[in-house]
Amino acid sequence: MSLTVELFDLPAHQFRVFWGASGSMWQSLWDRFLDFTGDNPLALWTVGSYVYTSLVYWSIGLAYTLLDVTGRPAALRRYKVQPGTNEPVDPARLRTVIRQVLFNQFCTGLPMLFLMYYLLPGQTRDTIRQLPTFVTVVWQLAVCILIEEVMFYYSHRLLHDGRIYRYIHKRHHEWTAPIAITAMYAHPVENVLSNLLPIAVGVWTTGCHISVAWLWFTLAISNTLHVHSGYHLPLLPSPEQHDFHHLKFNQCYGVLGVLDWLHGTSEMFHRSKQAKRDYIMTSLEPVRETHPDQ
Repeated sequence: MSLTVELFDLPAHQFRVFWGASGSMWQSLWDRFLDFTGDNPLALWTVGSYVYTSLVYWSIGLAYTLLDVTGRPAALRRYKVQPGTNEPVDPARLRTVIRQVLFNQFCTGLPMLFLMYYLLPGQTRDTIRQLPTFVTVVWQLAVCILIEEVMFYYSHRLLHDGRIYRYIHKRHHEWTAPIAITAMYAHPVENVLSNLLPIAVGVWTTGCHISVAWLWFTLAISNTLHVHSGYHLPLLPSPEQHDFHHLKFNQCYGVLGVLDWLHGTSEMFHRSKQAKRDYIMTSLEPVRETHPDQ
C-alpha cells in the first residue's frame, strides 16, 4: 500500500475505531436501561414515550416558567424578544395554559402513541434491544425533519383560514407574546393535526427504532419550547420567526422557513428588524443590543 493511501485511510480508520467504541458504549447503556425498565415494546412505545416526552416538555417548560413568574435571574430579561411582556406572567392565564396542556398530553398525546405503535412494523424485544447504526439515525432524523416541515406548514396555514380560525387556532393565538409552555396550548383538534401528526408521520414513514423516535421527540419538543419561550438566549434556536408569527398572525407559518420562502409568507418578516436578529447567538450580547430598534 502506498504512503498516500495510508495517509488518507488513517482518519477513516480512526473514525471507525472511535465509532465502534462509542457504539459499544451506547449499546451497553441502552441494555442497562432496558434491564431496569423492561423491554416490552408496547409498554415502551406507549407509556414509556408518554412519560419521556412529558418529562422533556415540563423540565424545559418549567425552567422558562420560573423565569417568567419570578423574573429571576434578572440578567436574562435582557434577552426578551418582546421586552415588557409577561413580566411577570399573569397567574390566571398561566393556570389556564397548564390545564389545557395537561389535557392535550393525556387525552390526545397518549392515544396517538398507541396508534403510532400499532401502525409501526412489528416490534419485538430483539429489535428494541438492538440500537441502529449512526448512518441510519442520521437519515431517519433528516426524513422526520423534512416531513414535519411540510406537514406543519400546510396544517398550520390551514388553521389560519378565516372560516375555521376562530373555532380552533384562535386559542393558541391568545398569546401574541408567547411563553414556552404555550407551545401545546391549543384546541385538541389543532394539537392532533398540527402538533402531533407532523412529528408522528416521520416515525411511521421511517419505521425507526424507539431510541431514534425519542431523540426526534426531544429535538422537536425542545425546539418548539424554545421558539415559544419569548427569550432569544445564547446557543439556543432563534425564536424570532415564530415570535413574529404570533405578533403578526399571517407570517412565518413553518419550522425551517423553507416553505415560507417558497410561498412568500415570510416577506414581511425579512423586511423587519427581527430578521436581522434571526440567528443562533454565539456571544452573550443580546440581539436587541446588537440590532436595536432604532
